[in-house]
Amino acid sequence: MLLEARGITKAFGSFKAVDDASVTLEQGDILGLIGPNGAGKSTFFNCLTGDLQATAGRVLFEGRDITDLPPEGRAELGLARTFQVPQTFEGMTVLENVMIGAFLRTSHRAEAETKARGVLERVGMIRLADAPARSLGTPGRKRLEIARALATEPKVLLLDEAMAGLTAREVQLAIDLVRDIHRSGITLVIVEHIMEVIMSLASRVMVFHQGKEIACGSPREVTSNPAVIAAYLGTRAAKAAAGHAPIELMGGPNT
Repeated sequence: MLLEARGITKAFGSFKAVDDASVTLEQGDILGLIGPNGAGKSTFFNCLTGDLQATAGRVLFEGRDITDLPPEGRAELGLARTFQVPQTFEGMTVLENVMIGAFLRTSHRAEAETKARGVLERVGMIRLADAPARSLGTPGRKRLEIARALATEPKVLLLDEAMAGLTAREVQLAIDLVRDIHRSGITLVIVEHIMEVIMSLASRVMVFHQGKEIACGSPREVTSNPAVIAAYLGTRAAKAAAGHAPIELMGGPNT
């Protein structure tokens, strides 16, 4: 087992943003996390990455209990993430931003630069290596987030709405990039509200509603699930959809 979450609960006072959620991730999986606005998917995601400490439950990586490890400790083991709002170092170049990720594995500047240039080539940004990061638009910043995470040489990459705010053409290019990343042997966890992305990429989808997991299965299975349809569109829609083909769901912003 590559990554495992057991009985994750995250409470803020008396409110449980995530209530007893569990998942396993094998090498080569692409797991999608979806749910309506306020469902708890991002809170669960952040418990996996260490950006939030779970109130209860355990997180294991390759059999090791990492529940109490901070994000940087998890990164050293091979767990990398991107952020929904790109965490760009504005005063640095694109290359220098990616070198920050590379420095996780080396203390030598020349080696970090060589690795960063290789990653930029891989993600199609090498021509922008010397450009100021502040000059990038949304697509470039999103791709730079992915590049910096890849420079840490992750075994698992967690993408937090990496395609939010992109045009249809930009989304397709981003999907192609994520497919290429997966083909290189990196396992993926994707939080996304663009269902085209989930349907195109995920081998399994975990659906949250009001802090609880309400479904887990293939994209087709979950989009046919009456509980999922009801969570997104209401009980009338669930009844109307019964016995029909899967419908397209529209997710809300992260929670």
